[in-house]
Amino acid sequence: MDLHSYLNKRSFQSLKLTSSSSSLFPFPSLYKTKAPTIHSPKFPFPRLTKPLSTSSAAVVQTSPASDQGGKPQWKATIDFKWIKDNKQTVAANIMNRNSDADLELILNLYDKLFILQKEVERVRGERNVVANKMKGKLESSERQVLIEQGKNLKEGLVALEEDLVKLNDELQREAQCIPNLTHPDVPIGGEDSSTIRKMVGSSPKFSFPVKDHLQLGKELDLFDFDAAAEVSGSKFYYLKNEAVLLEMALLNWTLSEVMKRGFTPLTTPEIVRSSVVEKCGFQPRAKNTQVYSIDDSDQCLIGTAEIPVGGLHMDSILAASMLPLKYVALSHCFRTEAGAAGTATRGLYRVHQFSKIEMFIFCHPEESDYYHDELIKIEEDMFSSLGLHFKTLDMASEDLGAPAYRKFDVEAWMPGLERFGEISSASNCTDYQSRRLGIRYRPSEALVPGPKKSKGNLAPPQFVHTLNATACAVPRMIICLLENYQQEDGSVLIPEPLRPFMGGVNVITRKS
Repeated sequence: MDLHSYLNKRSFQSLKLTSSSSSLFPFPSLYKTKAPTIHSPKFPFPRLTKPLSTSSAAVVQTSPASDQGGKPQWKATIDFKWIKDNKQTVAANIMNRNSDADLELILNLYDKLFILQKEVERVRGERNVVANKMKGKLESSERQVLIEQGKNLKEGLVALEEDLVKLNDELQREAQCIPNLTHPDVPIGGEDSSTIRKMVGSSPKFSFPVKDHLQLGKELDLFDFDAAAEVSGSKFYYLKNEAVLLEMALLNWTLSEVMKRGFTPLTTPEIVRSSVVEKCGFQPRAKNTQVYSIDDSDQCLIGTAEIPVGGLHMDSILAASMLPLKYVALSHCFRTEAGAAGTATRGLYRVHQFSKIEMFIFCHPEESDYYHDELIKIEEDMFSSLGLHFKTLDMASEDLGAPAYRKFDVEAWMPGLERFGEISSASNCTDYQSRRLGIRYRPSEALVPGPKKSKGNLAPPQFVHTLNATACAVPRMIICLLENYQQEDGSVLIPEPLRPFMGGVNVITRKS
């Protein structure tokens, strides 16, 4: 079935209530972690089973659609039995993450669904008994009684099955609000509870008054926010002159550095289906959403390449030998920045559209902790080579998005703002996204050793783990470079690693 057929399908199968051997969102730390072999980029790309598509131009609106309480358009593979058996663990996690998920309601719905499904099975059984009796020789009066019984059972079964579908949909809708489990080392609490993992470098010392990136950009003719506000609205911008070269240099340098580490480059669709956004753990129709939804369609503009890359292998079973799959994706990103205001968000710090390079990994479950460390090290190495003063944070439980099992943020010193500002993050989402996106792999070993592999002795497919990390968010990198490399004469030096990508420009100076 192609992607169009799958996403337009409106029928839903009954929820499987049998026990699963895997947990809802198993802790990666429970697996024995090993350091896997680092692979070079894979060309050609692994075969994609379902192509992505985009539509023609449409009107964009940011107000949330009133689809609350409606039928869910997709189903996550959620182990409700595991949730019930580990109720205290799940409840504590929901509280620690300040989530709105209603665990009591979810478990109550699950129990009701279990009872209702048993009743459906009982009525189906009675109907089969009546049908079998009808096959024999019967008196006319007996046959008429059975016909009436069969009719009543059929009508009752139709009503029960309708109730089952509605209850199934409600359970799925509520359960999709449950966040991922949390790494045991994650600090509990709000953002202020986040801990520093690493501090790199020191803030530059200036012998002259420090300018922020807005003043530098004006004096060096690098930005035009006023014209962009007339053309597009607030929080849009034009880059001009050397700022354009600087964006291109950052993108090309970042791509080359990440590709050296075995990542396959991608450009992605920038319009995706709302269901894919939801499966990745975002809420495109929620109040104060950061997602731009396209009016009269089921599509959205992406806020990060994490979304289209996450959907790349949607509804697929990958060979174990293909893992890890490591991608580095270039895209534009679009965010509403709802609620963002104040001097700390002026200029390029919070904008509606920007270029970004995102790293994304699909891996074996036991390797996700290892690759999380690899991603943050790549970020730290690149920011160090640019001479930035930054700190890496282990983000607290309430600051984790629903998909993240653990998240590291990188905050760099911005002299003009006189504070650290976030420039990057790296998240281990374990199997949260893959259970929603339907991405599994087939273990290479057979379940029962034998001379030949067959469907009967193959190990069942397991969900992959997914990780994502920002390699370069251009606007905030430009802020850091302009403010940290400003000179007393008003010029700005270009860091050594970027100079080969700047077309011979080593310093940005005032226009004569």
